[in-house]
Amino acid sequence: MIDTDVLIIGGGPAGSTLARALTRAGKHVVIMDKAQFPRDKVCAGWVTPAVMEELEIDLVDYARDRVLQPIHGFLTGQIGQHSVQSEFPGEPASYGIRRIEFDHYLLQRCGARLLLGQAFKSMQRESVGWLVNDTIRAGLVVGAGGHFCPVARSLRARQPRETAVVAKEIEFRMSNRQKAECPVAGDVPELFFTPDLKGYGWVFRKGDYLNIGLGREDEHKLSGHVGRFCDFLMQTGRIPRDLPGKFKGHAYLLYPHTRRTPVSDGIMLIGDAAGLAYAQSGEGIRPAVESALLAAPVIMACQEDYRLERLQPFIGELEKRFGKREPQHGAANSTTPGLRLFIARMLMKNRWFSKNMLIRRWFLHTQVGPLPATSMHYS
Repeated sequence: MIDTDVLIIGGGPAGSTLARALTRAGKHVVIMDKAQFPRDKVCAGWVTPAVMEELEIDLVDYARDRVLQPIHGFLTGQIGQHSVQSEFPGEPASYGIRRIEFDHYLLQRCGARLLLGQAFKSMQRESVGWLVNDTIRAGLVVGAGGHFCPVARSLRARQPRETAVVAKEIEFRMSNRQKAECPVAGDVPELFFTPDLKGYGWVFRKGDYLNIGLGREDEHKLSGHVGRFCDFLMQTGRIPRDLPGKFKGHAYLLYPHTRRTPVSDGIMLIGDAAGLAYAQSGEGIRPAVESALLAAPVIMACQEDYRLERLQPFIGELEKRFGKREPQHGAANSTTPGLRLFIARMLMKNRWFSKNMLIRRWFLHTQVGPLPATSMHYS
């Protein structure tokens, strides 16, 4: 039998960030994940300088044995149409990482006890806290297992009519021939929006690796959209015709539109389990990390009393950081066709709009400063 203050289900960036904050504050924390790390994770794989600052990552140390691709520009456009390049000279606007390396790095330094290769099976309420898998007693169980997090399912936080963004992606190491023939610049990821503006595809070079993917606000005929996108990339010579392996899929919820409840008695959800991805870009790493940094002071202030009313301030912290949620059926209906057409025209033809609105504001969120990683105040 294992006894712990906090049990975190999921060893991704949200779970490892929360574990690090809590262990540094003196809590005993256990992370359980069904996967063995390092493990593959479907993700385009770029993180902003703000995230690196929040995580207190030494970039020189990180890059010593891992891929860290500085980004100094973005090429944006609509599939098959004119593209606009936005340049960011000087300090990198973002960094390309491989999730198999990034997540493992964060997990190894978090300070928690790791139970890897162990799937979540059950949780039963006890007089104080929870009994998980009949072997782990915890005062608080935190769901950090992504969109399909089993803790969210146990909490019944997943609503039956949730509309998820779905994506497919492949990342592979290029051969010498493929590297020589690939015209995609490592420091300029390329983003291409679908004709209906319900999603976008990307091709992103990270050193010797190439990442290709596409995500949409609806899953209808997703494979067809991915196939047409790859045909476009192949026809323009951006990717090799002999792609190795198959595309892998994942799903996530956009923060303004999800109905998930992030807290209950003795339970908290963070990261994609709580449905926190940015509405404009679908990016989830920064919201995941920040949700963990916001959760840690709330957990410490509970002083081991994890009733709903003590955890409730976490909702307020999320709203202060990410805004009020506006649940509705179908994120795809959040903008009118006329507005979508207007955005498309601006996006494809206007360099100022592409750089300052699409990239700076919607994708990089440069208008929002990083959260402090170590200045938590407990009461």
